[in-house]
Amino acid sequence: MNKSKLIDKIAANADISKAAAGRVIDAFIGSVTKSLQAGEEVALVSFGTFSVRERAQRTGRNPQTGKEITIAAGKVPSFRAGKALKDSVNREFR
Repeated sequence: MNKSKLIDKIAANADISKAAAGRVIDAFIGSVTKSLQAGEEVALVSFGTFSVRERAQRTGRNPQTGKEITIAAGKVPSFRAGKALKDSVNREFR
């Protein structure tokens, strides 16, 4: 599902306009992004937790030349699914 389809579903389920649903999605993404930039976690009970993880410096290879390169340390966004989300996804396979 892409962003426009998500907006369509939210608009239909919440009985709001597509423009309003688009603003909600943009506000959600902006709020989560700013919180992660500030080093905060965003926990949505039963859905999951967005957080920032530290990634250590590591060695990789340039796929074109095969030459070893050093990949710098950095921060990466992370999402850990909550129990209710995991259970709802796995319910189909039981």
